[in-house]
Amino acid sequence: MTKILPSSAALRWAAENAGSEASARVVRHLAGGTHAITHLLETERPARHMVLRRYPAGDDAAAREAAILKALDGLDGWAPKLIDVDPVGRRTGEPSILITRVPGRADITSMSPARAAEQLGRVLARIHAVPLARFSRLRDGMVAVPPSATGQVPAAVLAADGHRLRAEEAVLTHYDYWSGNVLWDNQTIAGIVDWSGASRAPRGFDVSWCRLDLVLLHGDAAAEIFLASYQQAARIAVPDIALWDLFALTNAYSTVETWQPNYASLGRADLTAADLRTRHTAWTHKCLTRYQQA
Repeated sequence: MTKILPSSAALRWAAENAGSEASARVVRHLAGGTHAITHLLETERPARHMVLRRYPAGDDAAAREAAILKALDGLDGWAPKLIDVDPVGRRTGEPSILITRVPGRADITSMSPARAAEQLGRVLARIHAVPLARFSRLRDGMVAVPPSATGQVPAAVLAADGHRLRAEEAVLTHYDYWSGNVLWDNQTIAGIVDWSGASRAPRGFDVSWCRLDLVLLHGDAAAEIFLASYQQAARIAVPDIALWDLFALTNAYSTVETWQPNYASLGRADLTAADLRTRHTAWTHKCLTRYQQA
């Protein structure tokens, strides 16, 4: 998805929400993902910053994200607040959501992998502690992405034991918890963004997905620090972590090379598509061995 600038209609819509007679203007494109085109906007009278996220035609992600953000109500400052939503693009020309700006920036290069992993674990535990009762409608994440058996993961593994994952306790999952969806301020996590996929699912869904991201970025040690930090903060051990790791690897098998632009836009242009595939394959072998020895 390109960084196409918002339409004049979208900028007028943002200005109206800010109470400004003058059109909003684009400050910059915000990196970190490819599902939505995201821009920081500002108005002058009154002075206000907002974030505009635009999705492809027919995508219901804007409506889903709006519902999640309304229920989260800022998550004690760690999540954006909803300003307005144009779910099918009647005002803006494409499904769009307007949200508050969370301080900080996506950053995967300026701190040690250990420090990043430790904080990622603690913050994810906070997300999983949000009561599900706050959400009137929350999709079942394990139905949206069911366990499959493709790629290098033997079909017998998830076919035989995948039911164990579905049976685990459900929590609020971010559903795309990786380093690019976390904002940092002075090497401290300041916020979590991109809530469009949030779902009911077992905690292992987010944990294994973030572990895979950390392996691709930094190696196995960061993934283990993250897991230890998460379990300490959540005061619970993640059951079937080896099986969950295989679940995440399977879901990433056919797309892992396509993540390269996301990492490059955040400062890791050294990671090539071939590097991502090699690291994915190596982690698969290690997780299969761990699973077989469990």
